[in-house]
Amino acid sequence: MFGKKKTFNAARIDTLIGQGTVINGDLVFSGGLHVDGKIVGDVLAEEGSEAMLILSEFGHIEGDVKVPNMVLNGEIVGDVFGSVRVELAPKSRINGSVYYNLIEMAIGAEVNGGLVHQSGESFPPRQLEDKSNNKSKDLEEEKLATTAS
Repeated sequence: MFGKKKTFNAARIDTLIGQGTVINGDLVFSGGLHVDGKIVGDVLAEEGSEAMLILSEFGHIEGDVKVPNMVLNGEIVGDVFGSVRVELAPKSRINGSVYYNLIEMAIGAEVNGGLVHQSGESFPPRQLEDKSNNKSKDLEEEKLATTAS
C-alpha cells in the first residue's frame, strides 16, 4: 500500500563460500554466488550472464567486483561495478567507488569513495584471457623445440 512491490526475485545460489574460507586469486562465476568468507582478488561474473552476488555481513572481498546484480552486506576494499542492480544493505562497507545502473542503499550502509551512475550500455566489456589454453600451447611448443634439437 505504501511502497511498491519489489520485482527483484530471490536469487538461486549455485556456489557458497563459507565462513572461515579464504580464496586467494580472482574468482569468475555464473549463476548465484553467496560469500560468507574472504576473497583476496577480483570477483567477476562471466560475460553475458545474469549473475548474482550476495555478500553477507561476515563476507569480505579485497579486490574489484564486476557483477550485474548484487546484494552487499559485508566489506569490500576495491571498486564495485554493477551493470544492472546494486543493493547496499545496512552493514555494507565499501572502500572504493561504486559504479551502478540502479542502486538501493539502506540506512547504515557506508561508501568511502564515489557513487557513479552509468547506464547499462556504458559499462566497458570485460576482457578475460584464457590462460589455460596458452599454457598447453606453450608446453607443446617447448616439447617440439626440445625434440627438434
